[in-house]
Order: sequence, then structure tokens, then C-alpha cells
Amino acid sequence: MSSHFNRDRPLWWQWLTVLSLDAPLVAVLWQALFARVVEVGLPWHDPVLLGMAVWIVYAADRWVEGLRLSPDVVQTPRHLFYIRYRWPVFWTGVAVIAATTFIALMRLDVREFKASLVLLIPTLLYLFSHQLLHRHHPLRLPKEICIAVIFALGCALAPAVLASHRISELYLPALFFGVLCLANCALISVWEKEVDALHGQSSLALQLGRLSWLIRLMPWAIFIPAVIALLTGGVVPRPVAGCSAASALLMGILDLLEPRIGRIPCRAAVDITLMSPAVVLLVF
Repeated sequence: MSSHFNRDRPLWWQWLTVLSLDAPLVAVLWQALFARVVEVGLPWHDPVLLGMAVWIVYAADRWVEGLRLSPDVVQTPRHLFYIRYRWPVFWTGVAVIAATTFIALMRLDVREFKASLVLLIPTLLYLFSHQLLHRHHPLRLPKEICIAVIFALGCALAPAVLASHRISELYLPALFFGVLCLANCALISVWEKEVDALHGQSSLALQLGRLSWLIRLMPWAIFIPAVIALLTGGVVPRPVAGCSAASALLMGILDLLEPRIGRIPCRAAVDITLMSPAVVLLVF
């Protein structure tokens, strides 16, 4: 398995992941898909706030990890970037936090603001618990589960608040997306199992030990019910079922290719597999 990367400068196809921009793009696309499900228009500030909030969380997560690591030990381009550019990233983060706070105070109505604060609490708890307080606690909830739940709820938040009378229509779509996010994070933990061990970072794959091979079944376990939902219709909206099936299929194929192409290309591409809503939003 290839694990080498250019330590001088990331390759062009790695920048989306290195700069933590892939996750915000995924979030904004799925937020727009959820809004289409409940037939509500999103004001400009909702995707902007979501994208900035996701970037802040991901950047903060990697920034804190970078504090503990030496450049000689680092095994990924994204961690090396956050070590080398620690203070530029820090001040960029401060600016983004200030902009996010300003837009939220100026643009969000009371319902959206309260809902955002409710979701902010578990997000902050995750960062403090998993990065600072309980890094090596044997009973801590796997970070992959925390990320998947918070991410899915964050994407569904604005559509759910703006179309609260139809919130039940978002339950299954958010569940499908949450499981997709879990599969995404879990596969990364399998591909980067050795990396996490060297970095002193716990992961779902490390916690499962010999049973970590089960993670590789997750994309296919999502693909089958998503295809059934797409063909039968009704319970899960077809756009969500179709996007879930497409993303799961691409994720499964990427995992099959991982032994041949290596973990670094797979890590750069895995979030792109979740951008399937772009096709629905642009074409249909």
C-alpha cells in the first residue's frame, strides 16, 4: 500500500482535503438537497454559515492534532500543512469565527439561532472531549460516530427549522446521510489505521481491532437499501435514495481500489464520493 507523499508541497488533487474544503462542500450540497425535499428556499446565509462552521470544526480538529505531532512523525499531507502553517491557519480561523458570529447575529431568526446553539453544544463537547479530555479513554464513543451524527444534524438543521411543519420528512434522509458519513469516516480509519497508531490517535478501526474488516462492508450495506428505496419510492425521497446509492457505490469501489492506489489518493477522493447531490441539484 502506497503511503508516500510529497513533503515539500501537496499535489494539486490533494488541496481540497489539505485545506479542509471538501467537508464544507459536502455539507452545503446535502443541505440544499434536504431543502429541496421539504420544498423550502434557503436564504444565502444558511449555506454560508454551514460551510464556515464545518470548516472551523475540521480546521480546529486538525490544528489541535498538529500541536501534538512532530513534522518528522506526520504521515499525511493535511496534518503536515496544519503544522507548517499553524499560525496563519489560527488567524484565518479567528477571522472566520468572527465572520460566522457576525452573520449569525445579523441574519438568523430566533428559531434558527436557538437551534444552532443547541447543536453547538455537542460540537464543542466533541472537540474538548476527543482532543483534550478523553483522548485515550477506553470507553469513549468513537469519534467517527460523533462526527457523523453532528454532521448530518448540521446539514438538516436549517431546512428542518424553516419547514418545521414537514420536519418528519427529513428523518430518513438525515439517517441515510448520517450512515453515509459514518461509512466515510470509518473507511478512512481503516485506510489510516497505521497512521492513527503512529499519531497516537484513537479510531474506530483501532477500537474494533480484528473486527475492523466489517467496516469495509458498510458502503454495500447502505447501497442495497438505498437502491431498494430508489426503485420502490415512497418512504425515502427518490433524490435522497439516488444520491445515497451513488455515494455508497462510489465509496465501495474506492475501498476496493485502495490496496492498489494507496491510502492517500483514497483519502483525497473519499469526500468527493459524497458530492452526489451536485448532479441532482444541477440537472433535475
